[in-house]
Amino acid sequence: METLVATKPLIKVAAIAGSLRKGSFNRGLLRAAMQICSESISGMSIEYVDIAGLPMLNTDLEVDGKYPPAVEAFRQKIRQADSILFASPEYNCSVTAPLKNAVDWASRTPNAWADKPAAILSAGGGFGGGRSQYHLRQIGVSLDLHFINKPEFFLNAFQPPAKFDSDGNLIDEAAKEKIKEVLLALHLFTLRLNGKC
Repeated sequence: METLVATKPLIKVAAIAGSLRKGSFNRGLLRAAMQICSESISGMSIEYVDIAGLPMLNTDLEVDGKYPPAVEAFRQKIRQADSILFASPEYNCSVTAPLKNAVDWASRTPNAWADKPAAILSAGGGFGGGRSQYHLRQIGVSLDLHFINKPEFFLNAFQPPAKFDSDGNLIDEAAKEKIKEVLLALHLFTLRLNGKC
């Protein structure tokens, strides 16, 4: 007699960094999240989605209801994802221009963000990117994004001891443990919103 084994549904997460710099600490947070997910969290996978190639938002680039190829590819990645993981650095007390540009492109009709669960990680100075997170949450209301409320993750990247190595990789074990908590919360929240738990 064949035994049926219940398996967890695979949650596909699109990970987006608001910084384009190769050694960005926020990109380092996403690399850490991807490693933690692959090693410790069953039923979830994270794919990094690069936003560097997106043109600046200009509706003149929309022709006959179509978007430029890089934008179409990006929007498709967002549509295919079950949830979103943002790494949002803080520039001038708000979200970065590349991140806002990506958010705006994917919000064009039809809104690719609609009804997606999301979480935010941030590394930065004194507030650890906190002000950018709160602005991103405000933007998310308009986009119909559903952010997890707890736990929050803010990391002061410049306070000793060192949190990142010279290549921008996260080396702080306590921070890694907090990222794992965020990922577990996002996983559970995604299942709840999709009616799977």
